[in-house]
Amino acid sequence: MSGLSKRVRFAALMPILFFAGCSLAPTENIPSRTYFLNPEISWNNPRASGERQANSVLLITQPKAQAGFDTARMAYLLRPYEVDYYALNQWADTPARMLQRIMVENLDKTGLWSAVLQTPGAVPVLYRLDCDNLVLEQQFFSRPSRVRLALRAQLIETKSQSVLATRYFELFEVAPSDDPYGGVLAANQASAKLITEIAEWLDKTVKNAGEK
Repeated sequence: MSGLSKRVRFAALMPILFFAGCSLAPTENIPSRTYFLNPEISWNNPRASGERQANSVLLITQPKAQAGFDTARMAYLLRPYEVDYYALNQWADTPARMLQRIMVENLDKTGLWSAVLQTPGAVPVLYRLDCDNLVLEQQFFSRPSRVRLALRAQLIETKSQSVLATRYFELFEVAPSDDPYGGVLAANQASAKLITEIAEWLDKTVKNAGEK
């Protein structure tokens, strides 16, 4: 094939390659919109608070996000290691602050703790939950897109300042549509599963610590 023929063929393929690459990009509607993380979690058999010691108070500190994710901007990835953000859609607050609030609200409903706090106060705290490496992103590596929610959690016994357990959580949820709202719905589903898994892990960890 001559050099001229190769150039003509490549030029003809360029529009196809361009639109094929664009097909994986998320669609973004206007006007701008703001979204919440506020999952609906059903606790089938919440325990009475009397089943725990009266001083089983849990403090949940604000999670620390990975670099690039400590923002209210909604993050998405077209390919690994390259983060981008929606221009017209955003979270109402940073995922770290929203996640702390819904963790406090929902772990309090489990009945596993006499109280669950967001900030320290006059009440003595027996356990502290610290989370870091938080990531919330919508991935467009393939269709349909999916949301990844991940963090590392540590349960601390505050009197001795000893780490009772550490666990890394990572969840993926398929988005019902390849746009910001589809990502929001998937993020809420993922956060509901995350909090449920954290609640089960905390319960098991405290039980094991009490049996030693």
